[in-house]
Amino acid sequence: MVFSSIPFLYYFLPIVLCIYFIVPSKLKNIVLLLSSLLFYYWGEKVYTIVMIAMALSGYIHGLFIDRYRGTKKSKIALISSIIIGLSGLLVFKYADFAITNVNSLFGANIGLLNLVLPIGISFYTFQILSYTIDLYNGKAELQKNPLNFMTYVVLFPQLIAGPIVRYVDVQRELNSRKHSIEMVSYGAMRFVIGLSKKVLIADRMSEFCNVFRNQSQAVAFNSSIEVSVLFVWLYAIAYGLFIFFDFSGYSDMAIGLGKIFGFNFLENFNYPYISKSITEFWRRWHISLGSWFRDYIYIPLGGNRVAKWKWFRNIFVVWALTGFWHGAKWAFIAWGLMFGIILMIEKLFLGKWLEKLPSIFSRIYVIFFILISWIIFDAGMGAGITGNLTIAFERIKMMLGFGNIPFITADTIYYLRSYLVMFIIAIIASTPLAKILVNRIKENNIGRKIINVLTPITCGVLLILVTAFLVDGSFSPFIYFSF
Repeated sequence: MVFSSIPFLYYFLPIVLCIYFIVPSKLKNIVLLLSSLLFYYWGEKVYTIVMIAMALSGYIHGLFIDRYRGTKKSKIALISSIIIGLSGLLVFKYADFAITNVNSLFGANIGLLNLVLPIGISFYTFQILSYTIDLYNGKAELQKNPLNFMTYVVLFPQLIAGPIVRYVDVQRELNSRKHSIEMVSYGAMRFVIGLSKKVLIADRMSEFCNVFRNQSQAVAFNSSIEVSVLFVWLYAIAYGLFIFFDFSGYSDMAIGLGKIFGFNFLENFNYPYISKSITEFWRRWHISLGSWFRDYIYIPLGGNRVAKWKWFRNIFVVWALTGFWHGAKWAFIAWGLMFGIILMIEKLFLGKWLEKLPSIFSRIYVIFFILISWIIFDAGMGAGITGNLTIAFERIKMMLGFGNIPFITADTIYYLRSYLVMFIIAIIASTPLAKILVNRIKENNIGRKIINVLTPITCGVLLILVTAFLVDGSFSPFIYFSF
């Protein structure tokens, strides 16, 4: 089940909300737990057992970590929790990658496991690890109630595609939280905005990307068909807009649902495409993942408070793991290491140069490398342990004018005209322009009243539009379900 579906919007969610707000406070977590398990079971069936087992492992390890605090047994419990916690990822996500590489390197013939990746395993694994690590370090309080801990792990608003919610950020709300009309109304508005991002923008940009892919495939079978330089750039832009609105849309919906149920999840995106450096971009993009790697990998390795070669090592380790977290493909590792190299160069000298440049040039620099990176990232979605890296490099060559193709063709003009309005809307929506405009209007009483009236009307219209698209359209899962 996905948020952007008729069954979720008009059956599952209304029923859960009605039950949740009818039952007394002491039963609300049980309602959330049971509904979350049903939500996950709807799509994963047997893998629900895997998620429950990993959650119970985290809970039991937490009891041992707290009981033997200050002793070697506590540390052993922590190490055990990390090993068992990561074992799910290693088996389901990375085992076939390792086997394929071993077979390739040594001419072996080890059979692949061919396991289907459980949805959300990368997210709930990191959430469980954040609990045991923070508990060991004295940053989190022990959760004695197993039902409350299970609720934290399987909470359906953020279960399958984040943001990665750390236990320390919601530990008080798990035990006791407030509900209000203001939180519910804000949560509903945020949910509708995220839903609109996904259905009205991300899915349209995905359509354009599919048009490009189909056109590219047709070239191989028909020499009269040509792909232009401009078409490749438009594809890169469309893919960048697609992945932003798809993932940030899901995060908005998760944050909105969290508000409705009394939780305050942290922001996961902050207009990354207005960044003036790659460093800034990654402070604004997938914030929960970046901060997780920073706090649990980068800083424990020494961060930047070590010898320079160790500092560079730490950067490369973090970004290799960031790429690998997204998928067991060499394309994702290459994508991560690309950012590791760029960030290292920025920290050495480029960052200071960028600060002196007019913002227009630094933003062009960021957009250029981000678009290049999305070409490599998209390659990771291809088959095999490398993904479509060869195709990615060919497309990058085309973008740079080395593909022996025309700059523009009639087909490019046709598709650009067809999607031009959508491109303009998406580009504007990826910036804070609308937010700035609304805030300025709200600076006086009349403007504030106008916005207060228009907001629910706008949300209602958007929900009607989304429903129309969902009724007419096909199933379109969120891209981060794959990770």
